[in-house]
Amino acid sequence: MSEKIAKKVNIANRRASFEYFFLENYTAGMVLTGTEIKSIRQGKVNFQDAYCLFMDGELYIRSLHISPYTEGTHYNHDPLRDRKLLLTKRELRKLEEKLTDQGLTIIPCKLFTSERGLVKLEIALAKGKKLYDKRDSIKERDIKRETDRMGY
Repeated sequence: MSEKIAKKVNIANRRASFEYFFLENYTAGMVLTGTEIKSIRQGKVNFQDAYCLFMDGELYIRSLHISPYTEGTHYNHDPLRDRKLLLTKRELRKLEEKLTDQGLTIIPCKLFTSERGLVKLEIALAKGKKLYDKRDSIKERDIKRETDRMGY
């Protein structure tokens, strides 16, 4: 095996904080297969265009790309399949009620492993930013970078 498999994984969706305001954060488990776990531990995950949706009262993540495991045989997984997220009934009910509000969505923020080695996904109830909000974010980031450079 040429690539290192890490015990601790911490993959963030950096684009999400630029595109959305986070209102509430939740930590959810994921239903995964063996080859998906191994690919995640290698860090081969892409959050581009990933989002969460409700199907039959259950929460799923769609468009989360987990690359096929290089050592996997015909048992390898489909990279873009819908994966079920595991939350409590109370949290699911609360999220489903909030999604009826205009302009709210559920997006993945961070993928990490817990102390027990289980893969967890941090999701957020989010509202999309307008163009002027994005400009403000860019301005704040540039100001912070300049002050760090000056040594203040």
